Amino acid sequence: MDSSNVEQLAGNLLLVLGAGLIAAAVCRRLGVSMLVGYLVAGALIGHGGLGWISEGDHSLTALADAGVLLLLFSIGMELSFESLRHAFRWIVGGGTVQMFLVAAPVALAVHFMGIGWSGAVLVGCAVAFSSTVLVFKALAEWGQSTSPHGRRAIGILLFQDVALVPLILLIPMLTGETSRLLLHDLTVLILQSALLVSVVAAFRHVIRRWVAPALQKLRSVELVMLFTLTILGAFCLVAQRNDLPPMLGALAAGVALGGNRLTRQIDALILPYRETFAAVFFVSLGTLMRFDVVSSAGSAALAMALLAGVLALKTAAAAASLRLTGLRWRGALGTGLGLAQMGEFSFVLLLIGEQSGLMGAAHRDLVMFVALGTLILTPQLLKSGLKLAGRTLEQPDDRRPATINMPRHAIVVGAGPIGRQVTSQLEISGIDVCLIDFSSVNLHGYALQGFHTIAGDGSDPLVLRRADVEQCSLVVVTVAQDMAAENIVLSVRQLSRTCKIVVRCRYQANVARIRRAGANQVVSEESEASDAMVRFLQEM
Repeated sequence: MDSSNVEQLAGNLLLVLGAGLIAAAVCRRLGVSMLVGYLVAGALIGHGGLGWISEGDHSLTALADAGVLLLLFSIGMELSFESLRHAFRWIVGGGTVQMFLVAAPVALAVHFMGIGWSGAVLVGCAVAFSSTVLVFKALAEWGQSTSPHGRRAIGILLFQDVALVPLILLIPMLTGETSRLLLHDLTVLILQSALLVSVVAAFRHVIRRWVAPALQKLRSVELVMLFTLTILGAFCLVAQRNDLPPMLGALAAGVALGGNRLTRQIDALILPYRETFAAVFFVSLGTLMRFDVVSSAGSAALAMALLAGVLALKTAAAAASLRLTGLRWRGALGTGLGLAQMGEFSFVLLLIGEQSGLMGAAHRDLVMFVALGTLILTPQLLKSGLKLAGRTLEQPDDRRPATINMPRHAIVVGAGPIGRQVTSQLEISGIDVCLIDFSSVNLHGYALQGFHTIAGDGSDPLVLRRADVEQCSLVVVTVAQDMAAENIVLSVRQLSRTCKIVVRCRYQANVARIRRAGANQVVSEESEASDAMVRFLQEM
């Protein structure tokens, strides 16, 4: 790469990061999802808007792809073979029905718009995909990952992720490059799938049994980070060399590194890189938007009609498939709204379709506009859909009665060692516990056990309301930073004047301030440690 290309990459990257920073700040101020800001900012600075970002910058595209790989890697770490076994019937049944009910009508409609049958089938499959990243994140933030509708939605998303592999392998047959190798291709597909599952399972066992304990004994953050990047890069490279999408390799690497004692540390280490590259990805995604697609009144009306049609069709298809899995109509419709967007893999298929000659650039831009429109509307759709689904109480699927039926309800903020012990004690005492933590990885084990978990900031009133703090009788704050604990107490007291608040405090000097914020009991680590040492010395 010569100096001019490096300068162009640096300039474009600075523009993308700056636009993302401004958009995120504005959205945070307005209380809007930052994803919307990233996409809109990208559309404004892209070649369809102000033209500050050149269309042919492949280096920037590579950086954006890194964001997708890290996002899917994080999702993989939160998955487990146990959860896949539990959701198998929803993965196969619900996933198959949802994709067929979307892909078939879309393929027919696109064919009548002038695209050949091969391209129409590919577009139909692309539209059928939903955003694994956005839906996973929303379910974790709303504490609904283990709810009946949450588990079914995850099953459908997992089916879509797996379905990408055969779709990519079948593209040569759609392009007419091969017509007589169907049996051979299917055999190769089955062998590749079996080999992938076996390799991931073997790596997961080896890492959990030997590698993770060895790295933990060395106590080196650098070694853990290098090991993580090596595994991630190796899986992506192997997938690429075997004509599989690198995204699938990143997801498999996350699964291989999940479920061991290093998982939480790895998640914390890659968090800043993941969020930064994710911002680059979504802003870069916005730069693909071409406003000339809706330059005339007729084309704008067509694009809006297609957008509304896709949202309605995907909502109805997901609701029908979820209803077939035993979910009530209210929960099925709410979850269907959350699955109405087009996903990250949709763009992969659209780009492959254009490169293979299955569709022209004009058709690709129109479908891309519809896809970006669904993503921009996704935060509000998810919010409305999960609210609607969350009102549905389905006792047969839950491991415990609903929170509102419990005589006592407690919230624990912080899933560290102290928070885990407090949660266990409260559970033994028969108190229903809602656990809040920044990291969904920290909460994953509790979610599998049936606990109500919410990933988010414990000082955020929206997060506290999702935890039903107004009906809570006890809040235990176990975070390690005194200032953060004080902010959490202030937020809780603004929403509830009656609940008891117990706080862990590191320094004795901060006890009085936390009490003034509204805490009923403050346990100082300095005071407890000094008392324990004095008692020990007295007993000598």
